[in-house]
Amino acid sequence: MIPESFAYSAPTTLDEALALLQEHGDEAKILAGGHSLIPMMKLRFASPTHLIDINNIPGLSYVKEEDGYLKIGAMTKEVEVEESDIIHNKYQIFIDATKLIADPQVRNFGTLGGNLAHGDAANDHPAVMIALGAEIEITGQEGKRTVGIDDFFHGFYTTAVDEGEVLTEIRIPAASGNYGSAYHKAERKVGDYATAGVAAMVQIDDQGRCTRAGIGLTNVSPLPLRAKRSEEVLIGSDLSESVIEQAAQYASEDCSPSEDLRGNEEYKRHLVKVITKRMLKKAISRAK
Repeated sequence: MIPESFAYSAPTTLDEALALLQEHGDEAKILAGGHSLIPMMKLRFASPTHLIDINNIPGLSYVKEEDGYLKIGAMTKEVEVEESDIIHNKYQIFIDATKLIADPQVRNFGTLGGNLAHGDAANDHPAVMIALGAEIEITGQEGKRTVGIDDFFHGFYTTAVDEGEVLTEIRIPAASGNYGSAYHKAERKVGDYATAGVAAMVQIDDQGRCTRAGIGLTNVSPLPLRAKRSEEVLIGSDLSESVIEQAAQYASEDCSPSEDLRGNEEYKRHLVKVITKRMLKKAISRAK
């Protein structure tokens, strides 16, 4: 199918884009990489009357450490993350995740901001951001505001980005000390949405005890899910085999997968348990 008719604008400043959003209201959609929006428009699941292409706005694509955060501009493409020295040296979870997203052609255009703003629990970056404790900067004509990742996803394709606003930056507490992270998803074929996925992050003190932990789950609940009980059992522990087993069990119990063509509930819970154990061990290995 082809999309319904729409108007198109390509502003060159963020202020211009925000003014267009204000003018056209909920009939307008932001176009970033377009790999989520355009297919929905072709299927008539989304029918905006005005597309606002923000690819020509400078200053929205970067990966840097600053003020105690890893900062990623909303228009940073997956391939830019994949090739960043900072990411390779400290935040390997993004290397894990980006290589599992679609194919190189998609990663050359798809953006991190668009991935999150789409608000789909089946996307990979929401779980990664949950595990890493990210904050999301949102900009509107009234200024900027920051939303914690646990308050960002409101419902199916619905986020904290309100009408007239744009997601502009992702901030993650900077890695320090013995810090490791990892992500993996089970998929039916290369580039598919996850049957189940797990993002894990741990920080370990010099005595080998866990001081920070984060676990995010992909596509096993209506919203991107934090495995809270799993995190609680990890923090303060020696990260022994039994602790990892308990954390993985809690993750499998606390998710709420639905049966579909990718598998039934029992199978998906089993995958969550297995992948959680593997990603925790991989994150711990990277931390050490």
